[in-house]
Amino acid sequence: MSLLIIIIALALIFDYINGFHDAANSIATVVSTKVLTPFQAVLWAALFNTVAFWIFKDHAVANSISKTVYKDFITLPVIFSGLLAAIFWNLLTWWYGIPSSSSHTLIGGFAGAAIVHALMLKGIDYSWAKIVDAETIIKTILFIFLAPVIGILISVFITLVTIMRNIWWRIVIISLATFATVMMFDKFEDSKIKENVQKFYGIDKYEKEAKNLKDELIGKPNDSTLLSNFNVNEKKLATAKEYYNNLLPYLSDFDNSSADKIAKIANDQGWLKNVAVSKLKDDARNANDFLVMEAKAPEHKDIKAEYEIAKGKTEEYKTPIKLYLSNSITADSAITAMNAIYPIKDENLTKVKAKLEKFNIEKTFSSEIDKADNSMIVYGIIGSSIIFILIYLYVEKIKTPTAFTVAKMFKKLQLFSSAAFSIGHGGNDAQKVMGIIGAALIANGSIQEFGQLPGWVPVACYLSIGMGTMSGGWKIVKTMGSKITKVTPLEGVAAETAGAFTLFFTGQMGIPVSTTHTITGSIIGVGATKRLSAVRWGVTTNLLWAWVLTIPVSGVLAAVTYLIVHYFTK
Repeated sequence: MSLLIIIIALALIFDYINGFHDAANSIATVVSTKVLTPFQAVLWAALFNTVAFWIFKDHAVANSISKTVYKDFITLPVIFSGLLAAIFWNLLTWWYGIPSSSSHTLIGGFAGAAIVHALMLKGIDYSWAKIVDAETIIKTILFIFLAPVIGILISVFITLVTIMRNIWWRIVIISLATFATVMMFDKFEDSKIKENVQKFYGIDKYEKEAKNLKDELIGKPNDSTLLSNFNVNEKKLATAKEYYNNLLPYLSDFDNSSADKIAKIANDQGWLKNVAVSKLKDDARNANDFLVMEAKAPEHKDIKAEYEIAKGKTEEYKTPIKLYLSNSITADSAITAMNAIYPIKDENLTKVKAKLEKFNIEKTFSSEIDKADNSMIVYGIIGSSIIFILIYLYVEKIKTPTAFTVAKMFKKLQLFSSAAFSIGHGGNDAQKVMGIIGAALIANGSIQEFGQLPGWVPVACYLSIGMGTMSGGWKIVKTMGSKITKVTPLEGVAAETAGAFTLFFTGQMGIPVSTTHTITGSIIGVGATKRLSAVRWGVTTNLLWAWVLTIPVSGVLAAVTYLIVHYFTK
């Protein structure tokens, strides 16, 4: 438990460092254009870093980070080593004013420590693809290059539209772009709702189990136990898919309904009955230290033996739980029956009873659906577009446009664009630390999956990054705000809006991207719009090297750190 507390403290320290390390991303352009003083800018950015807590409901990025390493190789020493390496690299790059990625530092450190740990357990020839999630790593590496490219393209588009002389064409293009964006985010929401419901029913788990059993049956086609397990799994999968398909029309109509209504329909129709038994069974056995055993099993033979017994026996908890949920027996009777199947420790009796009495499958299902709701982001995009259009109309049609009034307009708009980017920064980067804390809680056996993350974790992470941003990062501000290209208020608006859109876009997809890469690409885009020579490509090349090296260097640092930690703790 003491190591878990140290890891949580280190994670929040990393989040704080991330705040002042990446503060430049949020404030560089707004400071370099003299819209705000440095002190005003960090307060502005910190405020909107924290506002992100109420906007990002579905912590998809955090979930991706927590799954970077496969569960079997996530231990507290691995996470501890990864965090130490990430903190060291972040401080080093901050000291030298290099805007490297805190996100990639964290991912590289986590993966590097885990790979060394796995190789020490399994042997040097063990495949890395069985240690880290290849899909997450590949996506992360791809977006080292794609995030800045997306930022470049969007910032060029925004700049070209903004400098159009005909305001009515400008308004038409903004309206069409906003409509297309809203439609895209609606598709994201629909896709995420369906994904969450499939996971809730365990469809992904049953499909994976089916594949594993099929592979085993190729070598043992006449194994009766394997055949029986395969048939049972196929039946569960078929039932889960049936219920999911029944719900599809209601899920597709989410915009005209609500999560609570859909959950009520599902519960009334009996489509949650089976999953309720399974989830309450998990809650009950987890309250009896099942997760603690699972976390310690890989490295302790005696605990592993007990874990295997508990794993099999506690599945039989479903019988009394089914009776309890149908109101055939009381909570006390259910606990007595469960205790006879597999003993519940005296100190855990109260916790198990609380799990039974507080369980509400309808409310649980509703919250899973509601996580995918991105209406706050959509309303923000629509509202921002309306504000931009109204300001354009006021300055260019109601007032007589002059160089002074146009410059003043863009300075005011930059407050909105920098706020939007700070929200994206907070929502994207705070989630990464949430993922690490979630992985630590899973490794410690405190929770079973990321969906059970305690409410204090996101609050602490958003506050930490907000306080870190308030501390500033002036060396990196100089690089981001002036060394890449000279930025005017108009270009600052374009760069920050492009960066914010990229962060919201990738956040919806659950891809952990770098805010550093994103805003750098956006700044390059506005510079290149003037002329290619306006961008200092020598500075940009140096930044690119820092980006490419961050993951491998962090991985190596974490690997060395893990070896030292292992040596002193064995």
